[in-house]
Amino acid sequence: MPHITYVEPDGTRHETEGEVGSTVMETAIMNGVPGIIAECGGACTCATCHVYVDQAWTDTVGGPSMMEEDMLDFAFAVKPTSRLSCQIKVKDELDGLVVHVPERQG
Repeated sequence: MPHITYVEPDGTRHETEGEVGSTVMETAIMNGVPGIIAECGGACTCATCHVYVDQAWTDTVGGPSMMEEDMLDFAFAVKPTSRLSCQIKVKDELDGLVVHVPERQG
């Protein structure tokens, strides 16, 4: 199972294991990661699972789809590494992934 680390704004780290085929958002919810609200349950219709992909992982994770970019317009403090965690599928290549949780969600 790929390891995913979620970093809260205060630096608190949550080390988790994600199931291949699930999403980074689902992994956060299953592990009680604070700051990932996921109001729409992963349907890409809100921006409450916004994360910043660690710079070392941006190429591996890839960029957002056009639909995801539209939803990111509703997120707070969007950065070039912003993604909706519901749109990042867990796969073996993401073992070690680090994402940062923003101070507030959209």
